[in-house]
Amino acid sequence: MKKLWGGRFEKEENPLMKKFNSSFEMDKRLIFDDIEGSIAHTKMLTKVGILREEEGSKIINGLEEILEDIKSGKLELIGDFEDVHSFVEFHLTQRIGILGKKLHTARSRNDQVVTDLKLFLKRECSIIIEKIKFLQQTIKKKADENPYIMAGFTHLQPAQVITFRHYLMAYFNMLERDKRRIQNAIDIMDECPLGSCALAGTTYDIDREFTAKVLGFKKPVENFLDGVSDRDFVLEILSDLSIIMMHLSRISEDFIIYSSCQFKFITLDDEFSTGSSIMPQKKNPDSLELIRGKTGRVYGNLMALLTTLKGLPLAYNKDMQEDKEAIFDSLDTVKNCLDILEGVIRTLKVNEAKLLKAIEDGYLNATEVADYLVKKGVPFRDAHKIVGKIVLFCEEKGKNINELSLEEFKGFSSLFEEDIYDFIDYYKILNRGIKKIML
Repeated sequence: MKKLWGGRFEKEENPLMKKFNSSFEMDKRLIFDDIEGSIAHTKMLTKVGILREEEGSKIINGLEEILEDIKSGKLELIGDFEDVHSFVEFHLTQRIGILGKKLHTARSRNDQVVTDLKLFLKRECSIIIEKIKFLQQTIKKKADENPYIMAGFTHLQPAQVITFRHYLMAYFNMLERDKRRIQNAIDIMDECPLGSCALAGTTYDIDREFTAKVLGFKKPVENFLDGVSDRDFVLEILSDLSIIMMHLSRISEDFIIYSSCQFKFITLDDEFSTGSSIMPQKKNPDSLELIRGKTGRVYGNLMALLTTLKGLPLAYNKDMQEDKEAIFDSLDTVKNCLDILEGVIRTLKVNEAKLLKAIEDGYLNATEVADYLVKKGVPFRDAHKIVGKIVLFCEEKGKNINELSLEEFKGFSSLFEEDIYDFIDYYKILNRGIKKIML
């Protein structure tokens, strides 16, 4: 296929270089956005008189036919093309003749590709947001169905009493921030680069505001150099996707631990578990381990593009071709992980008895004993020391704190009275003060 460039070249491109330079297998994913941008560009060229009405109509009809043929499967995205842009122009000229070559008037592949990518990412980011919302709905439903008392952990050690609902809703809140970050990325990148051309705009009297409006952008970019060389929006989305994966990895790690035989807080459904080829008793949380593992992959895509961009001079450089593999892979990975985690949470079972057992074994009302003494006038540091000795005593005697007699309590401080038992009752702890939000 004839290239979109080459007028000043006397020798053919080396076959190795041709393959090395081609991005079609990667950027053909932008085909719908490329055609959408081309239709908007054609409408603008017609509006300002660069194309005659009949020329513009013929080009648009040709582009729409290509689009329909791709959607129906009549036209496959295959062939010896340098990129998605050359694919479209080739098939357009095949259908409408040399008029198809006028499509590229007053634009460059530099502004074309970044416009395509922004259109694609705006749509993909909206899909990510919807998947997060769906996961949040599942989290809230599972949380509401399981308001059981449980141990909260710090350093993976039992710390204080909470509820399973409050625990699970922590991830709901993390995802809420993730949604806002993605929406913010959409808002920031919502500027149309089309019309920047190669780097310095065009001498044609075009209407960039019109093109931006047709394509659904808030406004055109303000600086042409920045318009064609900006990949901040890709980095921002990659960063947001990395944070999402960090959150998904953390809940996966929790669930891996909580579903183990040592905890048994939750039971994973068979649908999202696998077995061992040698040990028939095994039920492995591979769905969660894969989410945890794929987090590093998404991080790697972010670091790869940061490294690619860090030393680039203005304006466009071919290095930027490497942005698509990174962002496409991360988007696919995050969408899959959101779907898998939704299924895991929707189908898992919460084991109330095991949650309660962990509380009884963990001295989780020790902080409340200290608070009790503080209310009696003991400085907190002194109260902390007293309760530490109480815990040591309980460990030696094999007792829980609430199993101590009043006489044993008074052995540590004369300030203990009968009301200590109400004060350290786990359910009453949850109902007291600000901890009502946990119920």
